Amino acid sequence: MTDNSQKAKSFFGAADPDGATRLNLLTHDIRSAVFDVIGGLRLVDHSKIDPETRLQLERIRTSGEILARLVEDALNLVTDGLSGTESVFANLHLHRLLNDVELRWSGRAKAKGLEFTLSIDPDVPAVISTDRLGLERILSNLLSNAFKYTDKGVVRMETSLADGNILRFSLHDDGPGFSDEALSKLYNLHGRPYNTEKPGTGLGLHIAKDIADRMGGTIQVSNGSNGAIVTLELPAKAWHYATAVQGEYPLPDLSNVRVLVAEDNETNQLIIAQMLQTMGAEYEIAIDGIEALNWLERESFDIALIDIDMPRLSGIDVMRHVRSQMTELRDLPILAVTAFVLRANRDAIYDAGANRILAKPILSIETFGQSIASLLRLAEGSIPIDEQAVARPTLDETRLNHLLEISGPEGAKELLNRLHSDLSNISDALSNAVPELDLPNLRGQTHVLISLAGAVGADRLQRQAEALNSAAHLQDESAVLALGQEAERNLNHLIDRIASEMSKEKGS
Repeated sequence: MTDNSQKAKSFFGAADPDGATRLNLLTHDIRSAVFDVIGGLRLVDHSKIDPETRLQLERIRTSGEILARLVEDALNLVTDGLSGTESVFANLHLHRLLNDVELRWSGRAKAKGLEFTLSIDPDVPAVISTDRLGLERILSNLLSNAFKYTDKGVVRMETSLADGNILRFSLHDDGPGFSDEALSKLYNLHGRPYNTEKPGTGLGLHIAKDIADRMGGTIQVSNGSNGAIVTLELPAKAWHYATAVQGEYPLPDLSNVRVLVAEDNETNQLIIAQMLQTMGAEYEIAIDGIEALNWLERESFDIALIDIDMPRLSGIDVMRHVRSQMTELRDLPILAVTAFVLRANRDAIYDAGANRILAKPILSIETFGQSIASLLRLAEGSIPIDEQAVARPTLDETRLNHLLEISGPEGAKELLNRLHSDLSNISDALSNAVPELDLPNLRGQTHVLISLAGAVGADRLQRQAEALNSAAHLQDESAVLALGQEAERNLNHLIDRIASEMSKEKGS
C-alpha cells in the first residue's frame, strides 16, 4: 500500500472496522450525490430552454461525467489502497471526446466573455487506444490554466497528426504568457511564482506533466507573439489503434459504438474486451450488477452487454431497473450474455428487458460482432440484410461438437433432446405465423431461435432469424414473407442435423 493510500485510510478512519464501515457509507453517499447531479441533467427537456442555457447545461453535464470518473478513481484509491499511477489503455472515440471538450469549455468561455475554438485536422484518427481519463485530465488542466490567465480574446485548441504518428494537442491563448520565473519553475509541485495576481499554486501543469510522462507523452511550453502556447504530444505507442486483420467473414465496424460490459468473470472480461477492441468499440467493464448500474447512471452508452449470473445484483435485476427508468436509458439496447439458453431461462431474460441473447461460451468473434451489429440495426429501425449468407456454411460443426463435449455423455443426450424439441416447436409455430403474418408470435419465436441457432453454430440461420425478428418489429409484411420461408428451410435442415446427432448418441 502506498503512503498516500495509508494516509487517506487513516484520515477517513478505515484502519479499524468501524472506520471502514463509515468509509463505505461515505463513498456510497458521494457516488449517490454525483449520480443525482448527472441524472437530474438528463431529465432536463432541452427543447424548452434557450441555446445559451443549453450550452451551460452541456458544460455541467460533461464536467459532471469527468467528475464521476475522478470520484471513482479517488474512492478506489482510498478504499482499495491502489497506487493510482497505472495508465489503463482502451479504445476511445477521440472525435466524440473532443466534442465534449468543446461543449464544456465553450460554456466556460461564454461565462467569462471569451471565445473558445477547437479545430481537428482531417487526418486525426476517429478511434485511438489510450488512457481516456489520463487524456481528459491533461486537457482539463491545460485548458483551465489557459482560461485562468486569459481575460479577453480567444483560447484556441488545435488537434493534429504530426510526422505521421505523433498526436498533437496545441493550446494557444491571448493571455500574458509565462514569465521568466514561471518558465524556470515549470512542472514543480508548488512552482508558481508568488507575485502573480491570479490565485493558485501551479498544480495544473505539475499534474498534466506527471500524467503525460506515465502515458509516454511530452508537454512543451513556450510564449508566442500573443500569449502562451502549450502542446501535448503523444507518440504512436501512447495512442495507436491497430486495425484488426479480417478473418474469413468481414467484421462490423464498431468504432463509433460505446459499450458497457457487465461481466464478473475475469477471463470472460478479457475475451470480450479483446473482441470489442478488435472491432474498434469503446467500452467499459463493470464487474457486477451494482457497478453496471453505476456506469449507466453516470454515463451514456450505445449498447449494454449484460451477464445474467452476477454477484450483488443479477443481470435480470439490472435489466428490470433499466427498463423502469423515465429517461432515455430505458431504451438502451441490451444483449444478454448467458449460458442459460433453454426456453424457461430465455423467457425470463426477455421478460426482464433483453433485446437479444448471446449464448456462452462465445466461440466466434464473427458471431459476437454480428450479434452486436444486428442489435444496433434493430435499435435504429432498419432490417439487417445478410449479404454473406449464401457464402456461409449452414452449421459450424466445431461449435456444436464443443457444446456436446462439455456437456458430457448424459448431458449431451439431454441437450440434444431439448434442442430438438425446442427447434421443432419453433418450426411448427413459424409454419403458421409466417403465412398468417402473426407478428407478435413471430417476434417471440425468433427471439428464441436467435439464441439457439447462435449457441449451436448455425450462424446463417441466426442471421436470418435476426432479420425476420427485425421485420416483425417494423411490421414489414413483405419482408416477413420473404425472410420467413428461407428461415424455415434452414431451420428444418438444422432439426435434421440435430436428429442425426441424436441417433449417434443413442448408438454410442
